[in-house]
Amino acid sequence: MHNIHIHLDGAGHTPRSIRNFINIIASKNDLFYKALQIAPERMRYCKKMDGILVEKMNRRKPKTMREIEEIWYEGYSESRNQHYHHSRYHFLNLHSFFTGNHTVELRGFNAGSPQSRKTLGGESSELHAGKIRSYIVLALALNHQALTQKCASARKPQTENEKFAMRTYLNRIGFIGDEFANCREHLTAYLDGSAAWRFRAA
Repeated sequence: MHNIHIHLDGAGHTPRSIRNFINIIASKNDLFYKALQIAPERMRYCKKMDGILVEKMNRRKPKTMREIEEIWYEGYSESRNQHYHHSRYHFLNLHSFFTGNHTVELRGFNAGSPQSRKTLGGESSELHAGKIRSYIVLALALNHQALTQKCASARKPQTENEKFAMRTYLNRIGFIGDEFANCREHLTAYLDGSAAWRFRAA
């Protein structure tokens, strides 16, 4: 299995946008983990957004980066200056933002795994260039949403039709038109349901 970690420039981020990013990932955790086929054995290195962390962020509403940093590291006994700090092993890693090279890291991407040998357009999913492009475009779109949205909720989307939920979300963050058709296909391939209709006709 090939693991792909995408680092995004953190220069433009503010306390508001970092809180947005945390809520966006918390909201879409379940959908992303299935869509991206994150294997159980990888979970220790790519954990879902910590519910306690999310609750603290939204209850305290930190206004400074220092306040956000303090909440991020609460509950850990190790020094936050350690490179391999345990807080880094989440889908959204802010340890690199606070103590590393000031990047926001997304760790939830696979180039291929035993659970995701499904082919798309007749090509193997292993190291599929279109799949890797879809990951990069998704990471950039998530970053842009966090930066530009006034606020973001951690509330999870409906799950009775996963494919529809993902398609509407992708449309919302800019995956519209033929240019992104391949990305939409890759990012909904492993989800259940219909991308066209939320509910089936009776």
